[in-house]
Amino acid sequence: MAIGFVGLGIMGTPMALRLLRAGTDLVVWNRSPHRCGPLERAGARIAADPAEVFDSCSAVILMLSDEAAADAVLGRTAEGEVAVGVAGRTVVHMGTIAPAASRALGADIEAAGGRYVEAPVSGSRGPAEEGSLVAMLAGDPEPVAEAARIIAPLCTDQVVCGPVPAALTLKLAVNTFLITLVTGLAEAFHFAERQGLDPGLLARVLDAGPMASAVSRAKADKLVSGDFAPQAAVADVFKNSRLVVEAARAAGAAAPLMEACLRAFADADRSGHGGRDMAAVIEALRAADPGPAPERAPAPAPPPSGRG
Repeated sequence: MAIGFVGLGIMGTPMALRLLRAGTDLVVWNRSPHRCGPLERAGARIAADPAEVFDSCSAVILMLSDEAAADAVLGRTAEGEVAVGVAGRTVVHMGTIAPAASRALGADIEAAGGRYVEAPVSGSRGPAEEGSLVAMLAGDPEPVAEAARIIAPLCTDQVVCGPVPAALTLKLAVNTFLITLVTGLAEAFHFAERQGLDPGLLARVLDAGPMASAVSRAKADKLVSGDFAPQAAVADVFKNSRLVVEAARAAGAAAPLMEACLRAFADADRSGHGGRDMAAVIEALRAADPGPAPERAPAPAPPPSGRG
C-alpha cells in the first residue's frame, strides 16, 4: 500500500517532495488545499480528507504544528477516541509536541488498533530539501523499523531512542541547544550593530573560527542581509521554546537560558515576526533597546613608537 503524508508546511512540503523523488507512492492531504499543488505535480495522489489517507495507506506520516492539529486530523476526542481508521496502520509522528502529549496520543492510537512511532527530526527546511535530516525514533521495535525504512530518504542518520516519549524528549534537548545558539548569535549581531560595527566582519570572523557550523553560517547570512525568509519560523520556535521550558519546569530542571529565549521569541511573535525565520528574534532585541545607539568612542591613540 501507499504511504500517507499529512501536513505540508515549511518542513512537510520539502519532506514529501523528497519522498516522491525517492520513488515513494505517496497520498497527501493538507488543511489548506492550495499547498497540495506542488505535490500533485510531482506525482502524489491528493486525498479528499484525512480518512481517505488512512483508508488507502499502510503508514501515515504526520508533520503537523501541534497536538491540536494532530487531534483534528485523527478525529480524536477529549476521551481519547480516534475517528479515522488507524487500525492496522502505522502512524509516524514527525512533528514536535510535548512528550506527555505524545505518550497519550500513542496510547489512544494503539487502543484503536494502530501502531505509533515518534520520529521528530533535527534540521530545518534546507536539510529537508537535501535529505540530510537526523531522525530520532521511539516506539515498539517492529513499527520503528518500518518507520525507519519509510523515512530513510529524508535522513543522513536515524537514532533509535527507546520507548515513547524518548524521541520527543531528546528532540527538546536538541532544540535547547539550537534555540540558545541562534538567540546568542542574534544577540552577538545586535551587540555589534549597537557598537557601530560592520556585521559582515563579525560573520567573517565567526565563519573562520572554531565556532562555525552550518547553522551559524546560515543564520549569520540572514542577520547580515536582513533576509528572514523562513527555514524555521519564529512562531514555531516560540512554541518549541515553550515546550522545552514547560518540560524543564515539570522536571525541576533549571533552564535560565531557555526562559530568556522564550521571552525573546514571545516578543518577536507578538510584534508580527512569527512567519519570519527564527533569526528575526533580533527584532525583539532591537525593540527592547532603551534608546538610540550611543555614539562610538574615538579609537585609542596608537602607542608611542619609542623614537625621539
